[in-house]
Amino acid sequence: MHIIRNYLLKEFVGPFLLALLVSTMILTAGNIVQVADMIINKGVSAFYILKLLLFLMPWLLTFTIPISALSATLLAFGRLAGDNEIIALKSSGVSLYRIASPVLVFGFILSLICIPLNDKLLPESGFVARKLIKEIGIRNPLALLEPGVFIKGFEDYIIFIYNINGNKLKNIRIYQPEEGRPTRTIVAEEGEVISMPEKNAIKLKLKNGSADEALPQNPNSFYKMVFKTYYMTLNFKDAMDYNKIEKKPREMTIRELRREIKKLEKDKVETIPLYIEMHNKIALAFSNIVFILIGIPIAIKTHRREKSINFGLAMFLFLAYWGIMLGGVACAIRKFVPPWTGVWMANIILSLVGVYLFLKMAKK
Repeated sequence: MHIIRNYLLKEFVGPFLLALLVSTMILTAGNIVQVADMIINKGVSAFYILKLLLFLMPWLLTFTIPISALSATLLAFGRLAGDNEIIALKSSGVSLYRIASPVLVFGFILSLICIPLNDKLLPESGFVARKLIKEIGIRNPLALLEPGVFIKGFEDYIIFIYNINGNKLKNIRIYQPEEGRPTRTIVAEEGEVISMPEKNAIKLKLKNGSADEALPQNPNSFYKMVFKTYYMTLNFKDAMDYNKIEKKPREMTIRELRREIKKLEKDKVETIPLYIEMHNKIALAFSNIVFILIGIPIAIKTHRREKSINFGLAMFLFLAYWGIMLGGVACAIRKFVPPWTGVWMANIILSLVGVYLFLKMAKK
């Protein structure tokens, strides 16, 4: 029996690793254009970009591991069924339970491995990545400046820039809203950014524009000052200081979430989002065994060897899983169901469907 076990595992592990590599590369490639722009046009060090990609990589595994497990199941058992090897094994007295058991055990072990991955590695890497993004923004403020966007990352000011080319700016609008007073406006045709990371700030050298300046006798009124060159310093908000960043719920471990829940419940604060995040870490880990359980009977039933069809079927099931899960989370947020029920809803439904199809297939 160990020969059959090794053969089945070989049929499964190969496609699993290939699907994991391909899906991770595809998701990573989606950021290549943005990364290239940050390096070429915004002067961000390639070292920082590589570090950022490295820390973002574990988050991709949240999606790529389950879909790879599902794709490998459909490919492996679809090929076995298509070549009539399943029928041959069952004719030799080997039940579907024994045929599927090596892959199911592999999926269970994979799910157990994903628990510490989702609980420890992913939150920490996500938190470090967010801090790194803030650090990049402070050291390379051009990485934060986007044309055609209202930029609110600076204290007291809102900035709008029509065109950015390197550290050169064109058609700049700077607004300084103050409660109870008119909004001060600075307009410039051109500008240049000078980084001051040691002061957690940047300096703008503005050219050919006008600025609202307060009247000495009446600070609530402005007069228009026309300038050829105008310097101003913009300080980053405290939230932009990567040394003062607090963790988001998804960046906390289960132990940290429990500690936060206990603290907030003591203060009578709603904690449903934290419960959802806590259950989400475990539910996503066990999605691997769920996908394998439902994938085996579907692959045998369809007995298709074509990779494109199996990948399409895998994507359909994966999207169905996330659709059910997001619906369950929405119900939990609205307090229609408990948080654990909403998060585990997709696992429960797909597991029941998988068990039903598997038992039905095993009786044939």
